[in-house]
Amino acid sequence: MITTEQIKDLRDRTGISIMQCKKALEEAGGDMEKAIILLSKKSKQIAEKKSDRTLGSGVIQSYIHAGGSAGALIELFCETDFVAKNEDFKALGYDIAMQVTATAPLFLKREDISEEAVDKAKEVFQKEVEDKPEEMRDKILEGKLDAHFKDKVLLEQEFIKDPSKKISTLIEEGTQKFGEKIEIGKFVRFSIN
Repeated sequence: MITTEQIKDLRDRTGISIMQCKKALEEAGGDMEKAIILLSKKSKQIAEKKSDRTLGSGVIQSYIHAGGSAGALIELFCETDFVAKNEDFKALGYDIAMQVTATAPLFLKREDISEEAVDKAKEVFQKEVEDKPEEMRDKILEGKLDAHFKDKVLLEQEFIKDPSKKISTLIEEGTQKFGEKIEIGKFVRFSIN
């Protein structure tokens, strides 16, 4: 038997609707951690279903680091003003702006990386794989490039407040929570140094 307290606890931890929390707990047989995993899987599915929707609203959110020496502005898009005015949506934008300030990503998604940036990185890593067996070089080089760019792509970064989640996961969870497609537009980081 799923209790109201369990549902409330799961809702507090995830921010997802009471009905979805109840269904996840029932499916997980009352196991809180399994229910969280189920909700996470569902977030990705929901985000994929809503991927073709039109984004007609959103917020510009900022974060300025203590001391004022670094900060960021981001565009966070959604479908309606109703969601754009929601405090939890604004908090999501604030968290992403904090992420940008802390990690200084260069790209939003992997597809934004220019061929020139890839070529320059390949030049550097080519030297590191010269002494490796020839049949392994391409695979090692690919791994080095992947690791190098992972930290520079905002959507692939681990969330600084919860490293078990990527920024893309936050967007998927937001899509589930708010019932609308959510997307990061542009971002810019400022720094005095």
